[in-house]
Amino acid sequence: MFQQVVGILFPVFTLVVVGYCVGRWLKPDFKPINRINMDAFTPALVFSSLVSMPLDTDQVPLLSASIVAVLLPGLIMLPLCKLSKLSYKAWAPPHMFRNSGNLAIPLFTYTFGDTALASAVLLFVVSACIHISLGLALLSQGNPFKQIIKMPIFLAAIGALALNLSGIGVWTPLYEATSLLGQAAVPVMLLSLGAQMCNIRMSGLKVGMLCTLQSLFTGAIAFAVIYFFIPLPTMELQMMVLFTMLPPAVMNYLFAERFQIEPTKVASMVLFGNFFSILTLPLLLGFALSL
Repeated sequence: MFQQVVGILFPVFTLVVVGYCVGRWLKPDFKPINRINMDAFTPALVFSSLVSMPLDTDQVPLLSASIVAVLLPGLIMLPLCKLSKLSYKAWAPPHMFRNSGNLAIPLFTYTFGDTALASAVLLFVVSACIHISLGLALLSQGNPFKQIIKMPIFLAAIGALALNLSGIGVWTPLYEATSLLGQAAVPVMLLSLGAQMCNIRMSGLKVGMLCTLQSLFTGAIAFAVIYFFIPLPTMELQMMVLFTMLPPAVMNYLFAERFQIEPTKVASMVLFGNFFSILTLPLLLGFALSL
């Protein structure tokens, strides 16, 4: 079991370490790289995965589980934030919207093989769509609809689902082109995550540790609900162990900075949460594989 866990996590963390070294010594500006990844590579990955994914009633349990995994921690944080006198807008999103892209997708594919890629992308799309709709609505005062329909990820998902459900075949060269482009998304995600680790400041350690503990708590409750009430195949149930307790997504910081909702604290939650995943992921992965 130990060798299996190490074999799965080693490629993921190796790319993160390479990203850290690149960020530390070369100091490249990852903003345009991340923009290209979010607007080109990731939409291509979403399109090529969803357009060929079998979509039927068999996917309903996984869709239901993903919605529970995103929304239930937000509900749990309501009383926690009230009792702790914490800002709900700052503290709830990191527990709802986790690193389902640049950490989860490679983690799932290395753990379960290419057969898990479509399910991993589906989980990512659900989380991303809720984040850019409900998440934006939670943080902003206006209607986020205009933001949603402009997101390339959203457009790629809608286009792929429309083609898939209509039964219209995709021109093979077009599928191969989007598949090839999408293959760049995962390595860039991991390199970017590693480069962001250079921004960790010890002054945010307390906030990061508290958020990590809360995140594991809210995620464990969400997984328990999924385990007892939503029937899932073994592989998807194992995926949900990790999906419900992943560290926060970087997009939480981007939104917090945009709307000026305690961005410094949210940055500490995101960076330390992903840093502590070095300790939490082997334990979660070991538990998942034992199911």
